[in-house]
Amino acid sequence: MDKRLGALGCALALSLLAASPAHASVIWDGDASGGTAVFSSLLCDAPGSVTAQDNHDGRGPVFKFNKPLGLKRCEAHGITVGGARYTFHENATYWIGWDTSTNTPDAGTIFQWKSYGTNDQNQQNYPVLMKVEGGELKLFHILPGEEWTLKWSTPVATSTYKRVVLGIHTSSDASAGRVEAYYNGRKVADFTGRTWDDLGNDTRFGSYGEEVTDARVINWIDGLKVGTAYGDVA
Repeated sequence: MDKRLGALGCALALSLLAASPAHASVIWDGDASGGTAVFSSLLCDAPGSVTAQDNHDGRGPVFKFNKPLGLKRCEAHGITVGGARYTFHENATYWIGWDTSTNTPDAGTIFQWKSYGTNDQNQQNYPVLMKVEGGELKLFHILPGEEWTLKWSTPVATSTYKRVVLGIHTSSDASAGRVEAYYNGRKVADFTGRTWDDLGNDTRFGSYGEEVTDARVINWIDGLKVGTAYGDVA
């Protein structure tokens, strides 16, 4: 065989390998048919509640996060895989997808990429956070020192499901961390920055915030998934 053809074939194979998508897999399927055991813990004091409920709209069971007036939070913290809490790691890429529908245009914080530890144990309490407030869905990046930056927002209707997908590459290096966001299948944000705190991070879904003082908040959540590629969770 001509050595030049052999070298060309080798180069072409390496090029195709580099262009191939990385191995993808679904890490977690948080379908509500599995009940609240799909979460590692619930942060929702009585009379608040987290339940799997069929609203007879064709979706089957969905999670209902019920945060009554005066309650600070009603959230699910972390995910369970194989009967144990799943541990996220630094220098990895995670895709998180879910449908959300709130009963009020001021539902507070509906998602946190939450750091472990308290007070001086963490530098970045919630590097990535989403809110529904003032009739808008908002995506924030929060740096150490509580430096908030609004990265994207859009008007949203109440009692209407929206598909949210976040891709988070975890890094404590501000130049290496990255976040991509998709809304109903359309890419709406892509930015770099620190996304990993000293003691690690985890997911929180539901409703959080004392700023909502005049209404009960209900957040219906469906189609929860975590994977290693966009296609796993879209």
